[in-house]
Amino acid sequence: MANKKILLVEDDPNFGTVLKDYLKLNNYDVTHAKDGLEGLISFKNDDFDICILDVMMPKKDGFTLAKDIRSVNKEVPIIFLTAKSMKEDVLKGYQVGADDYLNKPFDSEVLLYKIKAIMQRKEVDGSAEDNQFEFEIGKFHLNSKLRQLSFNGGDPRKLSPKENKLLKLLTLYKNDLLPRELALTKIWRDDNYFTSRSMDVYIAKLRKYLKLDENVEIITIHGEGFRLVVE
Repeated sequence: MANKKILLVEDDPNFGTVLKDYLKLNNYDVTHAKDGLEGLISFKNDDFDICILDVMMPKKDGFTLAKDIRSVNKEVPIIFLTAKSMKEDVLKGYQVGADDYLNKPFDSEVLLYKIKAIMQRKEVDGSAEDNQFEFEIGKFHLNSKLRQLSFNGGDPRKLSPKENKLLKLLTLYKNDLLPRELALTKIWRDDNYFTSRSMDVYIAKLRKYLKLDENVEIITIHGEGFRLVVE
């Protein structure tokens, strides 16, 4: 499989080079543009899987570049790098279509982790299975369009939007590992301590609902994620 292609737009030549080399070491194909204008030309001349944009840049800042990119491609993930952690900047970033945000200085491993989470989310979003909305889970039937879970053909239970999304995602990964960060970034749009605790509460609720079928179980794999096991 070909390496995923990253467009890195960063005007600090030293930082840009170090980051490019680090991403290449981790098997990404990286194009480094030195300013917003060069970034837009690079974007129009090639197909990229993800864009990493510095916010403060000459000729064209990151927000303006993101708008230009979005006018060409509404789907490509965008991560902003910024030296400022102003709330207004963060909100502006999300308004122009950012998928994630990193304040400088940051740990390169955190960036890598965010890239992987976004790519995984993208793959699940784009999968044919994601268009499916009727699922059999042991003796349960889930209709994710109506958010209804019924047991043995009985009266359905109405799930909350997050319960529904989480159970659907677990079902798409049935008997396989659902990575924790994938569920958090896909459903909660963020992966931090608070969203993580919130997800644990929803997992506990789903476990309670699924208890009716002894052959169905949600297993926690510590530090990794969850498995919906159906015997």
